Amino acid sequence: MSRYKVLVGSRSFGKGCPEVVDLLTQAGCQVIPNEVGRAYTEDELIARIPGIDAFITGVDPITARVLDAADRLRVISKHGVGVDNIDLAAAAARGIAVGVAAGTIQDSVADLTLGLMLALARRIPQSSADLKAGQWKRYRGTELGGKVLGIVGLGRIGKGVCRRAKGFSMEIMASDVYPDMAFAEQWGVEFVELDDLLARADFVSLHAPLSDSTRELIGAPELACMKPTAYLINTARGGLVDEEALAEALQAGKLAGAATDVFVQEPPGDHPLLRLDNFIATPHVGGYTAEALRRMGEVTAENVIRMLRRQRPLYEATLQGVVNTAHLDTTGGD
Repeated sequence: MSRYKVLVGSRSFGKGCPEVVDLLTQAGCQVIPNEVGRAYTEDELIARIPGIDAFITGVDPITARVLDAADRLRVISKHGVGVDNIDLAAAAARGIAVGVAAGTIQDSVADLTLGLMLALARRIPQSSADLKAGQWKRYRGTELGGKVLGIVGLGRIGKGVCRRAKGFSMEIMASDVYPDMAFAEQWGVEFVELDDLLARADFVSLHAPLSDSTRELIGAPELACMKPTAYLINTARGGLVDEEALAEALQAGKLAGAATDVFVQEPPGDHPLLRLDNFIATPHVGGYTAEALRRMGEVTAENVIRMLRRQRPLYEATLQGVVNTAHLDTTGGD
């Protein structure tokens, strides 16, 4: 007989790796899959959360109202790394542990970031679309070698982007509230303030977590600091960018192009950015690879099991940041 009820909000948990669901079942959990095929709304969670011991979340809104309705909830396990959808203060006040699947998707997201950078530099989507439409139209691109890449948030993913960009002979500068000077020295990274980075970089890549202090980190004033020949890439969180200001900058030619894997609202619907030729978008697929999903699922399931047994998760989300419980090391960036 199952001892625990585990509600799954993440649509990708267990996808391609059902073994992670088996791990929970063998640990005495009844796994209740996502029933709506998308992230749950706040009201849907309030209706479903009573009687639930653990919740595996993707981007579902875990608010104080949701937690007020949770009469048995002891565990929240994030199938991912960003915790901006979780009210951590409310969870802590109720004694609910929060685990995250840190260290699982950085390679996948870093790969996508470089892919988007190349797509912008060589206008690959436009060339492909034109050719399929019967047009032989050649766009003049730009090389990555010798260009300056500005990385905003030099955490695990930002560092992965740095390593890959060095293979393209790019110059790297970074902005981070917790600068890793040892990594910077090893990889030749120059730490600078954000305004300096925006003014000098040919490509700006965002990898900061979303919080009250970083929401709309890139708005109209920041975009105005960038070169008109520069490109912006966001594979972190949609809320880091003022999307209206970005659309206006792209339309006015104040920015050469932009690419994003994330939006403030997902799916974005009939978004003005999607109608621009110098804008590339993907549907939040940064961590959506076979390898990342398996790693993420394994850590997510292990976190659930550990926390239900009143042990600390492999990676714990606190108000102070994400803690690697094996090394008691807090992480910056995303």
